Amino acid sequence: MDFLTSPTFWIKLAQFLLSISFLVLIHEAGHCIVAKLNHVRVEKFYMFFNVGMSVFRMKKFDGKWHFQFFHRNEEKDEWDTKDPDNTEWGIGWLPLGGYCAIAGMVDETHDADQLGKEPQPWEFRSKNAWQRLSIIIAGITVNFIAALILFSAIFYTWGETVLPLKNAQQGLYFSEVFLNEGFEQGDQIMRIDSVVPYTLSEAVNALIIEGKRHVVVARGDQEVALEMSETLGQKFLAAQQEFDKKERAHQKADASYYKRSFVAISEAYPMVIDSVLPMHAGDFAGLQKGDSVVMLAGVMTPTFFEVDNQLVQHPCDSVAIGFYRAGEYMETKAFIGDQCRLGVVVLSKYHFCELETREYGFWESIPKGIAHGWKVLVDYVKQFRLVFTKEGAQSLGGFVAIGNLFPSLWSWEAFWTMTAFLSIILAFMNFIPIPGLDGGYILFLLVEILTGKQPSDKFLEKANNVGFWLLIALLIFANGNDLIRIFF
Repeated sequence: MDFLTSPTFWIKLAQFLLSISFLVLIHEAGHCIVAKLNHVRVEKFYMFFNVGMSVFRMKKFDGKWHFQFFHRNEEKDEWDTKDPDNTEWGIGWLPLGGYCAIAGMVDETHDADQLGKEPQPWEFRSKNAWQRLSIIIAGITVNFIAALILFSAIFYTWGETVLPLKNAQQGLYFSEVFLNEGFEQGDQIMRIDSVVPYTLSEAVNALIIEGKRHVVVARGDQEVALEMSETLGQKFLAAQQEFDKKERAHQKADASYYKRSFVAISEAYPMVIDSVLPMHAGDFAGLQKGDSVVMLAGVMTPTFFEVDNQLVQHPCDSVAIGFYRAGEYMETKAFIGDQCRLGVVVLSKYHFCELETREYGFWESIPKGIAHGWKVLVDYVKQFRLVFTKEGAQSLGGFVAIGNLFPSLWSWEAFWTMTAFLSIILAFMNFIPIPGLDGGYILFLLVEILTGKQPSDKFLEKANNVGFWLLIALLIFANGNDLIRIFF
């Protein structure tokens, strides 16, 4: 439980809760606003679930606003009967979402037995199918539109900084899973299915998410055609999971272990020392600022990643290090401790690969944000196919995985970028036709529109119960994966 004392944990938790609260609020607000526009009563609107108790609630009745803190929920109280046209607004204690209780709708807040009376004009079920569809689809629509607005605002406020592939002068570094596909260190990706990727992320998305297979690389002064395997996406996920498993084992054995991150493909750059930490391996070996390490333990290591890969092969070992200093090749020896680090700070890839920054005016940022948001959605839909593979299922994560998407240092740009991304995911996940989700209601309403027959309240209740337990099972599975990653 040491993570509870870590500032990083609390920073990520704060970002996660703030982001999810915002997304749930606007999602439920979409349902609420459109319901009221269709003259449907919204009985309750809650941020977070108020199981057994409400942290705060308020409602206007008898001509004035009433407020309560830490109210223990009862079967029914006077707030439910007074001025029923007015909504009870509240905050629950369980931060796993929220809800908008719409009168006459079979959902987690009502069951069919509560709807035994004749439909009333202010109820959801008394409205025509198109009105009901507009109410249900409003939450998804608001989340998607919010993401587009956020992306546009991000481009307007911070612009866009990218590292073009063409600026990776030393080519690319490939992890083993890509080397097995025929890539070689230093290759430069020229085309993927006749499309020239502008950035590395576009290239990786094309290969892993979109499943494109025809690649042309520049190797020396030649162009070489490569054919990717059909299961590259699964192989990538399996390699990532195996890498993370080993890193967790290292951290479990030694809490001070400096955890490395899995690198699929990266711009290649040399390991040039920017500073040497006193009383560490590099310091004892006589390494200095400006030294460029090119050999370790007899293996040529022209890039930072290859040096790093060699270091992990020699824990608690004395190894030879070859490096250039002021153009002269030199060698020394260093004892590598159990952390497998030299104890030096190196120049980042941005020192060797030139970034490109573009600023957007207000009117430019809008189409850019819309295009980017649509691309994020398309990429996520394509990536979703991997969920149905063994490797994809094992990579599913719950609240911990989502929280870890946020950076360890607070950045409003990163926060709003991740919130926009999660808003896209929330919109897509709610569109999946699972009973209990908005997509389930949308499916039943579309069937009703096509057939002219409305499903019974009892049928909807049973369907929702099935969907509820499916979602609970998925929630347990995803968060179970998180727990396995933490403790095993």
